[in-house]
Amino acid sequence: MHDQPSARRRIFLMRHGSVTYFDAAGRPVLPEQVPLNDKGRAQADAAGATFAAAGIVFDRVIVSGLPRTVETAARVLAVTGQDIVPDTWPELHEIRGGRLSTIPEADLKRAFTGVFEGLVSPDQRFLGGESVGEMMDRVHPALERLRADPDWDTILLVLHGGVNRAILSWFLTGQPVFLGGLAQDPACLNVIDVGPSVATSIVRVVNFCALDTLQTASR
Repeated sequence: MHDQPSARRRIFLMRHGSVTYFDAAGRPVLPEQVPLNDKGRAQADAAGATFAAAGIVFDRVIVSGLPRTVETAARVLAVTGQDIVPDTWPELHEIRGGRLSTIPEADLKRAFTGVFEGLVSPDQRFLGGESVGEMMDRVHPALERLRADPDWDTILLVLHGGVNRAILSWFLTGQPVFLGGLAQDPACLNVIDVGPSVATSIVRVVNFCALDTLQTASR
């Protein structure tokens, strides 16, 4: 922990780098196993260079445990030269989808994009699997436990698009709501300054991408 922590502590909330969910033969890769692709590795390295250039030193690093978050964090730490073993918090796993084969074709678009549009109902399920409310019920207590822990000043969380939206929505509103329209591109960085309560916290940066700062490739 730093000698003189500021009034607000800082969370760097990062999404994992880009992945490829289908192999060269077109077969799907299990989301629990998929690694970063070449672009994702370059994105993670670029994020690490951004941290290094700013002289950022982490007290702790937390990942969800899925390989894509573990690999992203490892590359960031390698570039920054920090010898930290990340903690694994499985409750920060990405929102879990169901089986595509059980969803009628006419409902597929809504089943996929429904959790990323506007103010999302807690009952909305991702691909027929876990609901947004169920995800928030595991993510928000984990973040509250982290916020209540006094033994850190600057922390890196490497997580997922859906989970990051749940965290950002909570800090932005102070309520258990889910703002689906918050963009979370691969390897993006978000900056949250955590106050004595969620209501006194400040979201300073959202969806900063080191390799595409103006997001010209994301429209």
